[in-house]
Formats: sequence, structure tokens, C-alpha cells
Amino acid sequence: MNPQLFLAFLVVAGALACTPGVDWAYSIAAGLKQRSFVPAVAGLCGGYVLHTVLMVAGLAALLAGAPGVLGWMTVAGAAYLLWLGFGTIRSWRGATFGAGAAVPAEPKSAGSNQAESNQSESNQFRTFLQGVGTSGINPKGLLFFVALVPQFVSPEASLPVPVQSALLGLTFVLLVAVVYTCVALLSRKLLHSRPGAARRVTLASGIIMVALGAVLLSEQLVHLASGIAWQ
Repeated sequence: MNPQLFLAFLVVAGALACTPGVDWAYSIAAGLKQRSFVPAVAGLCGGYVLHTVLMVAGLAALLAGAPGVLGWMTVAGAAYLLWLGFGTIRSWRGATFGAGAAVPAEPKSAGSNQAESNQSESNQFRTFLQGVGTSGINPKGLLFFVALVPQFVSPEASLPVPVQSALLGLTFVLLVAVVYTCVALLSRKLLHSRPGAARRVTLASGIIMVALGAVLLSEQLVHLASGIAWQ
């Protein structure tokens, strides 16, 4: 690959990964509600892996060129963000650390431990799927790959264009994995001894998700209304 183009991509992609948004809000909220933030971050990365696969397969450009399909994706993404945001807002009072851990644990039977283990695995898998949906169904993420990545692909390079596209996409996945892990870890460390602050951050994260979902939905409704007016 062209080294200069790759370094330029690292700068741009790193700046975008460090820009707060719904991914940040979800990773923080999931980190505060769950014992581990790893499933949330892995899910967000999984969504971008899906975008990378679509880009390499050429489906991303096809979907971006179909306004109708992209419009419905926007509506679905907005509805998902609204649902996820309202769910986060409803659970903000339970976002606390330390207090529960300070209570001595009572002896439990093997069956009880197994049930708790199964429940924990189910919660982690659900958190992972929600993360995939958060980044994977976001049409702006799709457009990011379509509009940004091709600018850093060099037809003169020795690697084929699909391989270059895949490497750039996976590089972005690695960047967001590092950034979102740092965000979730630092937020958890800073809020570990501040349950009140943890609740406020969780509430703010839910509000951000709802606000972004409402903006996406309103933009699509305005677009549909303008299209009807022109007919």
C-alpha cells in the first residue's frame, strides 16, 4: 500500500474514532450497566467489520446509490437508537459501583451458581448483539466507509484494491477497539467511587442516543415530505 496514504488514513480515522457520538455513549452506558464492557466494545467493532465486508463486496456502494434502501436503513437505525436510548434512560438509577461489591456474598449452591453463569452469558451476548446493531445499522457508518476509504486506496499499489479496502477497514476497526476500550475503561475507573456521577453519565448517554435517533428520524421524515411535495 501507499505509505503516505495509509498514514493519512490513520490520522483521519483516528480523529473520527476519537469524536464522541452514539458509539461512545453506548460503550459507556453498557460498561456501567454490565460487569464487563468487553461485549459492548466487541459488538461495536463487529458492526464495523460488517461494514468492511459490505465495502469489499461492493454492496456498500450499491446501497449508498439506492436512496430508497438507505432511507429505510436510516429509519431502522433511528428507531433502534430511540429504543436503546429509552432503555438506557429507564435503567440509569441502577448505574452504580462499589455499594454492591461491599456486601459480603452468601454461600450459594452449585445450581444457583450455574444459573447465574448462564444469565451472565446471556446478558453479555445480548450486549454484544446490541453493539453490533448500534454501529452496524447506522447508515452514517456505511456512508463513512463508502466516502472515506476509497480516497486512500491506490490503484498503482501492488495489493489489489479489494485487499487494500479490507486492510483499511480492519485498521479502522482496530482503532475504534482501542479508543472505545479506553473510553469505557477510563469512565469506569473515574466513576467507580462516584455512583451519583455514574447515574448521571448513564442518563446523559441515554439522552444522547435518543437525541441522535430523533435527529436521524426527523431528517428522513423531512426528506420524505419534500419528495412528496415535489410529486
